[in-house]
This record gives sequence, C-alpha cells and structure tokens, in this order.
Amino acid sequence: MANKSTIRKQALQQRTALSDDEFLALNQLLLAQFKTLDFSEIKAVHVFLPIAKKREPDTFLMLDWLQANHPNVSIVVSRANFEDHSMSHHPFSKEDLKENFYHIPEPQTTQLFTGKIDMVLVPLLAFDSKGYRVGYGKGFYDRFLAEITAKKVGISLFEINDEDISDVHKDDIRLDWCITPNRIIKFKI
Repeated sequence: MANKSTIRKQALQQRTALSDDEFLALNQLLLAQFKTLDFSEIKAVHVFLPIAKKREPDTFLMLDWLQANHPNVSIVVSRANFEDHSMSHHPFSKEDLKENFYHIPEPQTTQLFTGKIDMVLVPLLAFDSKGYRVGYGKGFYDRFLAEITAKKVGISLFEINDEDISDVHKDDIRLDWCITPNRIIKFKI
C-alpha cells in the first residue's frame, strides 16, 4: 500500500522521464486500444483535454478518431472553476479552445451540453488494482463522476500501480475500465 502523495510524485517523475519518441509511441498504443471500444450504444463522450506540459495522454488523437469514425457521437469537454472545484460541460470545438492559467485547454463558449453523457475519459496519474485513481488531488472529476451514471474510463500511459492506494477517501469514485498502452482493464465493482 502507498499513499496518493507518494504515488503522485512517482507518476510525475515517470512521465517526465519519457523521451519524446517514447511519449509519442505510448500515445499511438493508447489510440489503438481506444479504437477497440464499442461505441454502438454511446451517444455522448466526455473527454479530458491534456496538459501538454505535464505529458498527459494526448486525447486529441482520440477526439480526431472519434470525429472521423463516429460523427454521430457528441463530444463534451469541460471548463474548470477553481474557486469551487466544479466543472461546466460544453460541446467540443477545437477552434473554441484556449489554455487557462494551468495550461489546460478549455472551451470558451458559454453553450452548455445538457444531454446525457454515456462515457467519460478520466485523467489520472496512476491507478490501482481496485480501479481507484490518483489525480492531482483537487477532486474535480470525483465530484463530476458522482453526479452521473456514465461508464468511467481512465487513460494511463503506464500499467497498473503495483501497490494499492492506502488513503482512498469515501468520496473517491472508482473507474469501470482503464486503457493502458497494452490493454484495457475492466474492474470488478
């Protein structure tokens, strides 16, 4: 067992140690795994947008593929409110994005997405065998995921963390699946 703070530090170091070529190759492998998902029952997917400086998985590759291969699937992205740690959700448009203070690309439109979200691609730094994840520690996604019934799919550049997270909080929301470069893990919940 390891605590989130220790796991977070290790995961950030692991990411920054990747060469550009390794990072690009891992993202291509993630995309290949993503393409195997069944989108036949999916009408709306919420996708996190990557902080490039922090070497987050390049979800723009997945967005481009989704738009080309499943144009009927609505794509939803969020904008963060750092005062109350909430998020608002908006229809995706690449032309509408602008980086915020934390280098997160965010939609500028005030138009809200009001439909049902069927799948959420969830950002993470690491995850354990039970489907719990370590993020940056602000709880944005846990609050959001607690309000909806969508399939929760983590996206990870690395495989499962060897140690389970020791300081899981009662409000932490477990993933249903996690996509890694080599496989899709389905958690038994």
